[in-house]
Amino acid sequence: MKNYKDLIKEITKEDYQEGKANLHIHTTYSDGKGAFSDIVNQAKNKYKIFAITDHNTIKGHIDNPDSGAIYGVEFDVWYKYVFLHLLAYGIDINNGNMKKFYAKDKRGTEMDIIRFFAKRDIKELIDTIHSAGGIAVLAHPCCCWALNLDKFVKDLKDLGLDGIEVYYPYPRWRKYIKFSNPKDIEALADKYNLIKTGGTDCHNKELGVNQ
Repeated sequence: MKNYKDLIKEITKEDYQEGKANLHIHTTYSDGKGAFSDIVNQAKNKYKIFAITDHNTIKGHIDNPDSGAIYGVEFDVWYKYVFLHLLAYGIDINNGNMKKFYAKDKRGTEMDIIRFFAKRDIKELIDTIHSAGGIAVLAHPCCCWALNLDKFVKDLKDLGLDGIEVYYPYPRWRKYIKFSNPKDIEALADKYNLIKTGGTDCHNKELGVNQ
């Protein structure tokens, strides 16, 4: 199995900023508008490295194991009073222990009301991601509801968090609900020795910034 932790650590800030890497993409396996095969074909022509990260499901990767995408999932999970998205990269798609964390049906991958009430223990989830060979990354932290983001990230680090999504475009409505500055996120990543990742969070039929 590839060492995805080292692979992702090698991606540079310039790779993300220059559009050479994208580790946050959705397809119709969750709430994206583009078919998995179409999105992968576009990504191969656009990026040197990419991940497909559908909400709460690995099914796209199980159905397309040789796509060339880094295996990824974006989990809906609560920690204390904060609802957050946790990205898992490089997990064994056939790991049986991960099954309890996946959505039971399609509604759990695309309906906000169902996803919002997800019951996943974050410590158990992170531990299981690790045992499945993957890494756990906090998605779009500038939108995180935590009152003290520094302490929140430290707590997650203590639970086993590996990385944080630093290079993220914050398009449309998300630019209005930011609670932190992206530069602050980069500083937190350095402070707590977290892997810095990035992606567009694209949900469209054509790759680009999420619309």
